[in-house]
Amino acid sequence: MMPLSELGERICILGPSNSGKSTLADAITRKAELQAVHLDQLHHLPHTNWVPRPANEFLALHDEAIAGERWVIDGNYSKLFPQRFRRATGIILLDISTGTSLCRYLRRTLFEHNRIGALAGGQDSIKFAMLHHIAIVTPGNRKRYAEVYRQLHLPKICLSSTRDLNNCFQEWGLERTPHLQDESR
Repeated sequence: MMPLSELGERICILGPSNSGKSTLADAITRKAELQAVHLDQLHHLPHTNWVPRPANEFLALHDEAIAGERWVIDGNYSKLFPQRFRRATGIILLDISTGTSLCRYLRRTLFEHNRIGALAGGQDSIKFAMLHHIAIVTPGNRKRYAEVYRQLHLPKICLSSTRDLNNCFQEWGLERTPHLQDESR
């Protein structure tokens, strides 16, 4: 596995919903002293039940975030890939299985009340739309993300299982937050 330093100081983490993007971004942020940008938090209005911001507001927040010199961004929002990839110095693709994403979604909505990347003042709950998105939409997205990843000419790494993700944490000397360490046992 390539060293974390080879990904540079502007890292994009892509992958399906509930694949561990925010947790990985948080760990990299602490290790490499980068600013964490959780796109879900920029895309949704705080203190709501995941209500999206107006598109122009989200675009402005996104572009302000990528103008910085040192960041790790987790999230997809593929319409904004072009400007994000122009600024990025490295890419991490989490290509976690749909079944794993579904299990993680159920675990986080039922048991994790202070998870990384959560919406400020929001309450996670099981939603049919999200179950549909993960089970039906995500498999097609995984193929799209893999193709985008293949075409990028930046330092990059693909982690295609929870085992790969755990090995990445270990090899890069990353630490999960205390509550996430307890849940992984």
